[in-house]
Amino acid sequence: MSAGVELDGVTVRFGNFTAVNNANLNIKGGEFFSFLGPSGCGKTTILRTVSGFLDPSAGHVRIGGQDMAGIGPNKRPTALIFQNLALFPLMSVADNITYGLRVRGLSRADRDKRATELLELIALPGQGQKLVSELSGGQKQRVAIARALAVEPQVLLLDEPLSALDLKLRQHMRNELRAIQQRVGITFIYITHDQGEALTMSDRIAVMSDGVIEQVADGKSVYDSPETAFVASFVGENNPFPGKVASASGDSAIIETPFGKLRGLNPKKLKAGDNAILFVRPESLKLGKGPDGSTFATPVLNAAFEGNMTHVFMKGAGKKNITVTVGRHGGTAIPASGENGTVHYDPALGLVLPEGKMARE
Repeated sequence: MSAGVELDGVTVRFGNFTAVNNANLNIKGGEFFSFLGPSGCGKTTILRTVSGFLDPSAGHVRIGGQDMAGIGPNKRPTALIFQNLALFPLMSVADNITYGLRVRGLSRADRDKRATELLELIALPGQGQKLVSELSGGQKQRVAIARALAVEPQVLLLDEPLSALDLKLRQHMRNELRAIQQRVGITFIYITHDQGEALTMSDRIAVMSDGVIEQVADGKSVYDSPETAFVASFVGENNPFPGKVASASGDSAIIETPFGKLRGLNPKKLKAGDNAILFVRPESLKLGKGPDGSTFATPVLNAAFEGNMTHVFMKGAGKKNITVTVGRHGGTAIPASGENGTVHYDPALGLVLPEGKMARE
């Protein structure tokens, strides 16, 4: 059984500091929902507020339609997986998994039955008698998930649970975690600063900055159609071209930038004279000359070969360099360092957004 979670004007303050500012959100039952943002943006504060370890300074948290005001963590239909997993090293795997059931007074036979079921679910059959210390990092992660699922929560809360794993294991566990969520069908609320985790696993993502939810959408929309300069500069790599709107017509606008007039889509309907930033992803930039309004030239600084692609770094207008990502078999010669390189892009892949706060490098 799963439950939806509603944040209704949730604000959390610590003295004069506002950690979460007027968060409004509806998470559907059975959804894999992620909060994505840099450290200190308020995402873990939201998780702790949903779980009951923090009370909102204003607003309401509802789980399954019920207001959680006055209901403590042990009475909520949630389970929380901490970043450090908090497994008991001197207990067996099975005893770790069924610890919450023992606290609730279930018989040994019932606990053993549930442990067997969950060990099958997490692909560790027959491993119940091992000690936690005998497991790999990925196996420990799965045991922590099984322990949380043992108490049959309606909502599972996960606070950066993969951050301590190495890159390849983290990538493997993304698939494992998503598969487990789809099998059990309960609501997962996942906290991460890792964009790859959020984009690959989530049904929807809330991108946060300084306590504010900047955008809520599926991963493709967050990447392809960011709504603010922060989201555009935080999610994935992006090249910003700041300037002023020179003209706007239909669904596009022309921006006067340090590289000349460049065109992009104008979803916010900015008008001539508005301060704006044109964003173009590195993979959308191509070496060589293209149509006027989407071609510019700038010196090449260096190139980084990464096997299946090469990142070409070119001089930007400010502190941030321009990155062009070239496929292994792109068929275009890469200019040498110090040479002037010509770059173009499809204007339909440029995005014009209002000037605003950018993600920190």
